[in-house]
Parts: sequence; structure tokens; C-alpha cells
Amino acid sequence: MAETSYPVYGEITGPIIMIGFGSIGRGTLPLIERHFKYDKNRLIVIEPRKDAADDEIFARHGVRHVTEFVTKDNYKELLKPLLTEGDGQAFVVNLSVDTGSVDLIKFCRKHDALYIDTVIEPWLGFYFDKNMKNAERTNYALRETLRKEKAKNPGGTTAVSTCGANPGMVSWFVKEGLVNLANDLGVKHEVPGQDDREGWAKLMKKVGVKGIHIAERDTQRTKLPKPLDTFWNTWSVEGFISEGLQPAELGWGTHENWMPKNAKKHKKGCKAAIYLEQPGANTRVRTWCPTPGPQYGFLVTHNESISIADFFTVRDKDGDVTYRPTCHYAYHPANDAVLSLHEMFGNGGNAQPVHHVLDENELVDGVDELGVLLYGHDKNAYWYGSRLSLKETRKIAPYQNATGMQVTSAVLAGMVWALENPKAGIVEADEMDYRRCLEVQRPYLGPVEGHYTDWTPLDGRPGLFPEDLDTKDPWQFRNILFR
Repeated sequence: MAETSYPVYGEITGPIIMIGFGSIGRGTLPLIERHFKYDKNRLIVIEPRKDAADDEIFARHGVRHVTEFVTKDNYKELLKPLLTEGDGQAFVVNLSVDTGSVDLIKFCRKHDALYIDTVIEPWLGFYFDKNMKNAERTNYALRETLRKEKAKNPGGTTAVSTCGANPGMVSWFVKEGLVNLANDLGVKHEVPGQDDREGWAKLMKKVGVKGIHIAERDTQRTKLPKPLDTFWNTWSVEGFISEGLQPAELGWGTHENWMPKNAKKHKKGCKAAIYLEQPGANTRVRTWCPTPGPQYGFLVTHNESISIADFFTVRDKDGDVTYRPTCHYAYHPANDAVLSLHEMFGNGGNAQPVHHVLDENELVDGVDELGVLLYGHDKNAYWYGSRLSLKETRKIAPYQNATGMQVTSAVLAGMVWALENPKAGIVEADEMDYRRCLEVQRPYLGPVEGHYTDWTPLDGRPGLFPEDLDTKDPWQFRNILFR
């Protein structure tokens, strides 16, 4: 595809400040170049790491590089002159780790700068603070800080929170998949508007969805085997380890009649989720994806597990919950990442000394199959999502593998939506126009498909050992969780 054929979605009139230049930052840069009009001299990357390959990319794309850590102590002093330099409205694209998202959102909105990130990130030290209670280390707790800020300062300059592949794109897949499912089931409905949260929740209840897995299988393979004492992944290793060592979390549905012994409820906030007193990346669940069929996934905590369950909650006139779907991540990463996790937890949860993100040149082939499995309705289960291959990724954009492409294209879609809705306040992906966002993102997602399956978590068990199952309702979490 010729460069001139890419649609230009809008103009960013002020500086573009990208915080972090890991695998997602590198992949996002060419998409910004393709799809926005802006002053090329005003694109700034803040990245503390000095790397020859990055320097080559910066030179090729004319990027100004600020070699600094963004910290709780320096972020105001560091960002203010960059945000206010020259005319126009700045856009901050936060793709880093250990940067306090809510503080950055408040600061950007104070200076009328648009903002987007892919996770509600805390400042350095949060994830591994042994003095904190597990409830305080959850994504639920992080999301509550965002909700408090949103309630305290409604409206204003747009800040798009948690808008990558997941969280982010998967929330748009839930809505599109739900509409498809309603049509296939012959459920009479109108597609709710962007701001009609109650309408969406009632539609999901009417369709009969009991729960949602963010069901993913990454089959990308490396050219060489992984050595010992290294953690390999197809996206941020630091990000994966951090969330993997947080407690497993899930949105907790109204149909559930059993709870694990180590499960805990939250006493404050939206109360849409629970957490387990065990690490998510060492918690297995049964799920299904089109390519492998039945598979184990890891119940790694993610913001969308909470935000989707919260968004699709139905309450009566007294405010009592009458319907809520269960929702959680069910992630089978690339084989080398699974092996890396196995080694890490075998060593007491101590991460390997060498962390490495596998780029497109180190991989042979494979697909990142990322979608949402809507289950428990009259058609049993429906998977809807992206089946993007490494081969196609190489053709459509540089500097990334299939996993990265699903994230960077969601960042692009979120940026477009923010430019088109500059006074929407603080928003999560669930609150955005899923049709517009997927319209922007779809050219980068490979095949976007829906698949029905008759599989349930009761299937495929050898029957050689006694199991504590609920045979009357296959889609109870009791049957999904590996114990």
C-alpha cells in the first residue's frame, strides 16, 4: 500500500509527546505518521533507555529524544515546558511502565492536552510493595482511583484510559459481538447509543450472556530456542511480570453460585469484581479459541475484566444489582512466554535477570488470536475477534509483531476518537463509539471473525479422578477454574 493512500484522520496542532519507546512505542510511531497531520519537528519521545536501534529509528523519523525517566518527583517539571511549547493542543501518548497514569491525566487536562494510555499504570514500586495488602495491589484499586478523579472533575479535555488491545479493543469486540449474537438469536433490539450504558447492559441480559472470556492464543514461534535465565515475550516483559504477580481478578457475575475459598470481595467502589489470593499468571482457567479449540489460559488481571463487568451491570430502581456478567482474561501467551512463566514461578516468583521482547525478525510464523468468548446463551458460546498473523503484520506495518499490532492500532483508534471528541472528559474504552474505533483499527487486525462452539468447561475431562463440578450449569466459574 502506497503511503499516500493512508487516510489522514485529523490534525494534531501541538506537540506529540510519547512517553516510553518499547515495543508498543516503536510500533505506534509509524501509525501516527501515516494517519495524522502534525508538525514533524514537534514529535518528542521520552525514553530513559539509550539504544542504537532506537537511535536509528529516531533519526529516520526525525524524532526528538529526551533521555529521562518520568517519575513522581519530576513529571511536572519535565512535561510542562514540552506541553506548552509553541501553539496548538498537545497530545500525550503514554506507552510506558511505572508512570502514574492518574497523575499524568490530571496534569495533561490542566494544560488542555489530550491524553491516551493502555493501562492505569502506578508509579514505580506499587506492584511489588510487600507492605501493601493484596486488595490494594489490584487493578480494581487502580481503576477506583481513576473513577474518583472522573467523578471529581467531570467533562473537560479528553483523556482516554486503558486503550490498547486489551484493555481497549476487546471492549469494542464485546459490543460488536453482542450485536451479532442478538441478530443470530433473533432477539428484537435496537443498537444502543454510545452513551447508553443501561441500554447495553439490558441488551446483554436479554441475549442471555452469563459471562465473557477475553480468550487469547498466541502461536508465534521463535527461530531459536529460549535460553535459561531469560524471560521472553511478544510484548512488554516488565508489564507482563507486573500484572502476572498481581492477584488474579475477575468481574463477578450474578449467575455464579460458588466462590473459591481464597476469593475476596471489595468493600468499596463499584463492587463489580473479586480477586483471588494468588498470582494471576499462575492461575489457570479453561477456555476456547478457534485455532486450538479448548485450551488453558492464565487468569491474569486486566482492567477490562472489571470495566466490562461494571459497564454491563443492570440495577433495579433501588440500585440493587439484578444482572452482571462474569468477565476475565483467559490468556495463553506464546510458548516461550509460557516457559518463561514456568521457570519464574518455579524459582519462587523471582524474575529472570534478562528480559527480552521478541521482534518480528526473531519470529518464524504464528497468529495472535485475540477475541471475546460470550458464553451461557442459547447458542452456548460465541468467540469474536482478531486472528492476525505475523506474516500479515510484516506486510502492513513496520517495527512490530502480531501482538504489538493489535495494541498499536487500538492506540491509533483511541487517538482518532479523542481528536474527534476533544471534550469528552476521562473515558474508558467501554464508553467510546465501538463502530468508529473498529472502523479505524480494522485494516490492521487481519481477519475479524465470529465462531460458535458447542464446547463447555465440562467437556474433555478424562474422568479418571473425582472433581468438584457443577454439572447442571456448565458455565459456572467452579467448572472453569483449574483446581
